[in-house]
Amino acid sequence: MKEIVVIIGGGIAGLEAASKLLDLGYSPIIVEKSGRLGGHVARWNRLFPDMTPAADIVSELTERTKGANIFLNTEISFINRLRDSYNIKLSNGISINTSYILFTTGFSLFEAEKKEEYGYGVYDQVITNGDLEQWFNTGEDHRISGKEIGHIGFVHCVGSRDEKARNSQCSKVCCITAIKQAIELKEKFPDAEIWCFYMDLRLFGKKFEDFYTKAQRDYGIHFIRGRVSEVSENIEGKVIVKAEDTLAGKPIKITLDLLVLMSGMVCSQDSTKTAGMLSLPVDSDGFLKSSDNVMHITSSPKNGIFYAGACTGPKTVPETLAEARSAVLEIHSHISRK
Repeated sequence: MKEIVVIIGGGIAGLEAASKLLDLGYSPIIVEKSGRLGGHVARWNRLFPDMTPAADIVSELTERTKGANIFLNTEISFINRLRDSYNIKLSNGISINTSYILFTTGFSLFEAEKKEEYGYGVYDQVITNGDLEQWFNTGEDHRISGKEIGHIGFVHCVGSRDEKARNSQCSKVCCITAIKQAIELKEKFPDAEIWCFYMDLRLFGKKFEDFYTKAQRDYGIHFIRGRVSEVSENIEGKVIVKAEDTLAGKPIKITLDLLVLMSGMVCSQDSTKTAGMLSLPVDSDGFLKSSDNVMHITSSPKNGIFYAGACTGPKTVPETLAEARSAVLEIHSHISRK
């Protein structure tokens, strides 16, 4: 009889894990709360640094999961710890017994309205990175479509590296995402002037620095080191941004047609809710706590429970896929030792 592995979350980590489990002869079951697979990546337009269409990645990963049992629009109602296994009750009434559970529950974007000083939800021309990706995909957003967009600003680290927001951690991908989105907007509005306001540029990944150089050299995007101190709106509905250019040592004031807030990653409430059913610990950064952060990041402190992807912290797409493969090997190793 094939061993059943339950994967909680149908994002790219869950899809990659399911495909690898199928390759090894197991029977993966994906439980996804929404009506589609792919998670956040399915809502993105292109991926840095190669501008790969996100839909292509999701399509390829989904194609590889043929043979897995997939439950969409389904949540975990309850998990009961048995002697040497787990009984999982789903919201669709189905009950599953398994010895192995893989959390691939991902992350949520920080709710930008909590940073009231930036005016999200108050000023019409203030949007988030998530809103912008939706516009790239659909072309539908009254704040952008059909308007003359000549001046655009990006605010990095919204809800990240911020004690007031109760998140002192770096979200890891905001800087490179802002650069990607700035380039995409420049392609849409070639005559626009674009400014990125940042604290520090954290460009750690392969070709990230090249991407940053390209944004400046080929697209003329301006990078201002300094926090935005105030956002307001003038009588014409344009956004007025006040900040300090710490490199030049002077305050600046810019009037913009559009301001994009780079909302950071936080652990999703679904992750912590489901983890709570198993009394799994949450780390100081709010994400699920691995056995350790070096050797066993895909292992939980509980036997038979594993993690992959952004449920344990901010990750890039390549890191997420790599962790999914690693978690599957850990599960396979445990099963082989039985």
